[in-house]
Amino acid sequence: MSADFDRDAPLLRVRSVAKDYGSIAAVREASFNLWPAEVLAIVGESGSGKSTLLDCVSGRLKPDTGTVEFMTRHQGMADIHAMSEASRRMLARTDWGYVHQHAESGLRMGVSAGANIGERLMALGERHYGDLRAQAADWMARVELDEARMDDAPRSYSGGMRQRLQIARNLVTRPRLVFMDEPTSGLDVSVQARLLDLLRSLTHALGLAAIVVTHDLAVARLLSHRMLVMQRGRIVEEGLTDQVLDDPQHAYTQLLVSSVLQP
Repeated sequence: MSADFDRDAPLLRVRSVAKDYGSIAAVREASFNLWPAEVLAIVGESGSGKSTLLDCVSGRLKPDTGTVEFMTRHQGMADIHAMSEASRRMLARTDWGYVHQHAESGLRMGVSAGANIGERLMALGERHYGDLRAQAADWMARVELDEARMDDAPRSYSGGMRQRLQIARNLVTRPRLVFMDEPTSGLDVSVQARLLDLLRSLTHALGLAAIVVTHDLAVARLLSHRMLVMQRGRIVEEGLTDQVLDDPQHAYTQLLVSSVLQP
């Protein structure tokens, strides 16, 4: 992938983030920058700390130490964990998106597909019913869902369709940063491939920055510009995705790559 980033102005700045669960160090002194329009993958085995790090960075979990700063539209760099709960919640509804592994966690299953998409627009003050439906229809088309099913509840959708609806719900407000937690895990291979193509085209077309947590190195290669490799709570290697996967330097990364390549 290619992208033109302003390397002097990170969108997100993570410094020395750590999180313990009792005697278990889930994340240890994690630091990195994320740049506008950059897609960053965080990879590692189950238990490596990647999901905990994502939760800390996305404001869902407060780290024990360290800071997470985001370049806000009106206040510049701001520590998200020093924000009020209301400010952080508004940020999550507008300038951020969060795509859950299980779409049910990111959708309201009891309301229509169109209402799921329109809710985030209403958080920005949109109240015109016709405009809400028009934008919902537009985004359903963008994620390859039938607009005629706008009034159907998500429970009537297949797993892949729910995931695409969740993506539409997140992107309708044109966020600058989207967090993705194993976005294709649990889907059939053919459904995964279609969803990955959709995610890649949308992030590129919209100039989105994204952090993708995945155990699947093929997903990381397809979606991300840069990669962090985690082992036992630490970032043990980082670099451009193709460089890390084609010429891994750390023994753990070498093991991860070789295990994927083994027949």
